Amino acid sequence: MIEDQIIKRGIEDQRVLDIMESVERHKFVPEKYAESAYKDGPLPIGHGQTISQPFIVAFMTENLKVDSSHKILEIGTGSGYQAAILSRLTNYVYTIEIVDELAKESSSRLKKLGFKNVSVRSGDGYKGWPEEAPFDRIMVTAAPEEIPDMLVEQLAEGGIMVIPVGKQFDIQYLWVITKEIGGSIKKEKILPVRFVPMVTK
Repeated sequence: MIEDQIIKRGIEDQRVLDIMESVERHKFVPEKYAESAYKDGPLPIGHGQTISQPFIVAFMTENLKVDSSHKILEIGTGSGYQAAILSRLTNYVYTIEIVDELAKESSSRLKKLGFKNVSVRSGDGYKGWPEEAPFDRIMVTAAPEEIPDMLVEQLAEGGIMVIPVGKQFDIQYLWVITKEIGGSIKKEKILPVRFVPMVTK
């Protein structure tokens, strides 16, 4: 997986490569898909949700430019895999999942696997986690049709958000949003992608 799917497509951050090698992806998918966990593609995790393909996880993580001091917000916990990767890069990760059952499952899974620096909340990702804001980094793993204003507001100055944007059956793009010192916003479109839609309550 690391050699063929990730390094060959240009991922160079050695910390990201090492962490993706160490986190056991098969433990974050339903047992019937465990044999496919390291293949090049997304997999269903129940409730109409998916775990992203390994390359996309690595690509989004590398573009987030995380260091150990950052406070991270993730929108779309899913099975907890992306939160697990991020938790190995920084001190603390806050992650929100709109599907109650998935939030409970991923919280239990992450604790059982020893990822103690992650808080999982069941809730509406569009609203973010205001009482813990601002965040140095925000990663969104489901696609809204527009960049949510409340998430931009919760991004710290100097912060970065990586987010897929677009309608479900149209071309979606991955964007890197940077909040400059002073509060101005820079947007960069970097990759065509396909994500499940980001929904609201």
